[in-house]
Amino acid sequence: TVPAQGWAMFIPANQASPARQADLGAIQKTLESAVVKQRLMDIGLSPEEALTNINRLSDEQTHTLAANLDSLQAGADGVGAVVFLLLVAIIVVVVLEAMGHRVIFR
Repeated sequence: TVPAQGWAMFIPANQASPARQADLGAIQKTLESAVVKQRLMDIGLSPEEALTNINRLSDEQTHTLAANLDSLQAGADGVGAVVFLLLVAIIVVVVLEAMGHRVIFR
């Protein structure tokens, strides 16, 4: 039971892994979107400044950001959240009424 030989070396800071390059490419593609550019400018940040800040992230953080880009909806306005909260409130009122509690709205 001899352990396998391992290799370790330093990677120059200017060489990024292929996975990081792919993640940065996906993030940059999203930053080039007109909607995202406008939103960045609304908060006072240029796409170039945003990309500079993203380059400072670790590989894991960059991958997490790139993986979550697909779940974002451009132009989402929160109507789904309001509908969900309204449905929860209705269900709570129905359950309370069914249990014999009286619900009064003022």
